[in-house]
Amino acid sequence: MSSPRLLAVSDLHVRYPENREVLEGLQPGSDGDWLIVAGDVADRAGEIVATLDLLRRRFAQVIWVPGNHDLWTHARDEVTLRGEARYRHLVAACRELGVLTPEDPYPVWEGPGGPAVVAPLFLLYDYSFLPAGAVTSEEGLEIARAAGVVCTDEYLLHPDPYPSRTAWCRARVAEAEERLATIDPGLPTVLINHWPLTRLSTRVLRYPEFALWCGTDRTADWHVRFRAAAVVYGHLHIPRVIVEDGVRFVEASLGYPREWKPRDARLGTDVRRLLPRQILPAPRVP
Repeated sequence: MSSPRLLAVSDLHVRYPENREVLEGLQPGSDGDWLIVAGDVADRAGEIVATLDLLRRRFAQVIWVPGNHDLWTHARDEVTLRGEARYRHLVAACRELGVLTPEDPYPVWEGPGGPAVVAPLFLLYDYSFLPAGAVTSEEGLEIARAAGVVCTDEYLLHPDPYPSRTAWCRARVAEAEERLATIDPGLPTVLINHWPLTRLSTRVLRYPEFALWCGTDRTADWHVRFRAAAVVYGHLHIPRVIVEDGVRFVEASLGYPREWKPRDARLGTDVRRLLPRQILPAPRVP
């Protein structure tokens, strides 16, 4: 049996049969493996809970942060709660399963590569990742609309009771920043958020205007300020590892079958062998 590892996956989008097959293949390598699930499990509350339940029965600990799809409210879902109420509903379901969320005390990974405080975050975005030519978020949105780029969040991710997604984001950022500042300064962290913490991660987007819905400049230095050993994120559906200021940023997404199937064929890879991604101990670079 292998040594315990801290692992991560995101953007499972389990409504697709091909992705459910990948889900079935997500197995621990040891009895002590933890799994981070960095958002976008599914569009429906029941599917989110069922998937987390399955993973919790396999892994020693599961840690979930919400993605934008998890927070959508639409007519096909039996849970029609909006905004904060939907998020709290999912948090309550996770607590019944024993799955940790951004509302719980941060656990400490004591396995190989540790100790490290594992900090699940829910931060959203505030339209500050502006496209070229924009000075304000309003200008950025106009440029995005003119390019035909509009995130579905504009129709399905409701900020209630906040007046806007920007206001909700700023409230979440302020709360998380205060909590992170209380962590023992002698311990490194693993920061987890569905949306990227820095703008660098979005530079490879095919449609750069989409960066508006990908994060906030308010977290640009968190990986340094809060001593990150690694940052885990998803949302972009561009699985890779980059290094910024000496910190590993791991995009752990699966994405849609129309994205990962051609990539596997082109690169001769098999996504089922690449997921989940190892976060700690840091994999050796060949």
